[in-house]
Amino acid sequence: MDRGTSSSFCRACPWRLSSFKISLSPSPIIPILLLFLLVPSPFFCHVRSLKTADSRATNRTVQPEDELQKLKMIRARLKDINKPPVKIIQSPDGDIIDCVLSHQQPAFDHPLLKGQKPLDPPKRPNGHNSTATATETLQLWRMSGEACPEGTVPIRRTSEADMLRASSFQMFGKKVSRHLTTDDSSIAHEYAAGYVSGDQYYGARASINVWAPNVAEQNEFSLAQLWVNGGTKGVDVNTIEAGWQTFPQLYGDSNPRFFIYWTNDNYQSGCYNLLCAGFVQTNNRFVLGGTANPWSLYNAGQFEFTLMVYKDPVSGNWWLLVEPMIWVGYWPSVLFNHLGGPANIVDFGGEILNSSPSGSHTSTQMGSGHFAGEGFEKAAYFRNLQVVNGNNYLIPVQNLQTWADNSNCYDIQGGTTDAWGNYFFYGGPGRNAGCP
Repeated sequence: MDRGTSSSFCRACPWRLSSFKISLSPSPIIPILLLFLLVPSPFFCHVRSLKTADSRATNRTVQPEDELQKLKMIRARLKDINKPPVKIIQSPDGDIIDCVLSHQQPAFDHPLLKGQKPLDPPKRPNGHNSTATATETLQLWRMSGEACPEGTVPIRRTSEADMLRASSFQMFGKKVSRHLTTDDSSIAHEYAAGYVSGDQYYGARASINVWAPNVAEQNEFSLAQLWVNGGTKGVDVNTIEAGWQTFPQLYGDSNPRFFIYWTNDNYQSGCYNLLCAGFVQTNNRFVLGGTANPWSLYNAGQFEFTLMVYKDPVSGNWWLLVEPMIWVGYWPSVLFNHLGGPANIVDFGGEILNSSPSGSHTSTQMGSGHFAGEGFEKAAYFRNLQVVNGNNYLIPVQNLQTWADNSNCYDIQGGTTDAWGNYFFYGGPGRNAGCP
């Protein structure tokens, strides 16, 4: 088994009721009329049905007004997100890529960043000697042969359809935390991951195997990522996240897509990719939210990308590097309180969102959809797990702890080799005989 190959990617969905007048005179007909009034008749039933229909018609007249207001809110939000492009590129997967002047990107709508311009990339940490090779097919949109001009950044255009798929207007672009109280108590996040803690971390790096797992429901997702965390989880966590995900509700398909996420207040604010002001993009060759190309197949070709999140010791900003040398952009340190300094926990691994009713489990897959024990070409993996220490050196992780919320649904197995460094296989099918 050859595990020594390394590259950015490498092989290894008009009613009106008439009024009636009755003229009464003393006659035998009066008892009959009284009987008619006392016994329910089709006429009175019809009056009730007409009242119901009239009430429903009134409700229907209110509904379009609500929908119109929602549409106005959506279009106002789209105006904030979608900046005027200087060039438009059509991606083979249906995405529209807008080339936006770098100083007009959404990040600079943030009150703490107004008037700023993108910074130059930092120097890499000591000990960073990437053997990854450049590839222009890292993302599907580049297959069009088009590129964004210098001085612009490529941004995936957000559509009305994207926003209408969201569970609510307020939740569009956000991540529901396992620690947040939601209206649907059945929603649960599940993990198979490794972590290090107990020190100060100024960055994290990993090579991440890319797959296209099946996602059972539109509002569920499956992802593989690294987390750089500050603060206390479930209370006031700051987190920076980067990797790939399949998320039909967000993207409208089940392709694996490169993504980032950040929050500075335990997922109350922050967002995916560039769907809110915050992350500053500096590269004109990489789309956040773009489809990864290619991805791995069971018992066949294996593909991966290597990424690093790194705190520049000069500016204090957290930079994202896709190797070998694609500095995608940075999270300004002013966005954070806890991550204004070093991180105290770094995680690597898989996550799914389970929205199945209580008593059953989702069939959403994690990783390749196969358990860790199946190994290379069958199970998904992370390898070459590293962190940046307080001396600005990139070093292998020490004392990696692994866990899985439900090992009958998704599991994890780790190890160390000369070629792969610290690594683990992880994932699973979700619902199965052992995970009903």
